[in-house]
Amino acid sequence: MSDLEKTLSIIKPDAIERALENKIKEEFISNGFKIAKEKKIQLTKSEAELFYKVHETKPFYSDLCDYLSSGPIIVMILEKNDAVKENRKLMGATDPKKADEGTIRKEYGISIDKNSVHGSDSLENAKIEISFFFKDQQ
Repeated sequence: MSDLEKTLSIIKPDAIERALENKIKEEFISNGFKIAKEKKIQLTKSEAELFYKVHETKPFYSDLCDYLSSGPIIVMILEKNDAVKENRKLMGATDPKKADEGTIRKEYGISIDKNSVHGSDSLENAKIEISFFFKDQQ
């Protein structure tokens, strides 16, 4: 039997810019996720750098941080059994061109950089990412 898990999801600036937040939230809800908490925020570049610190040695790090801090985002705590795995499946591949039909990134993503959503890649990272945005959660 699987356990109820929490994962972090971010609706990224490209999706907010195109007013897709309600459509994307509906995707989560219709796929059995509960949005436990959410807030719309704007990160500074240094906050984005801190959030993506895990990627700081990668060539795309600076662009990633510029992008995440380029406009408002919606951060959400999603709850569901096997939330991390289920969210990764629902989001689809990082590159929307390679994402499966019916996934959020296939449906709404523009490019590998502007792929509309972020989701934690492990239970450990979910805990870290949730506490980054929601200080009172773990």
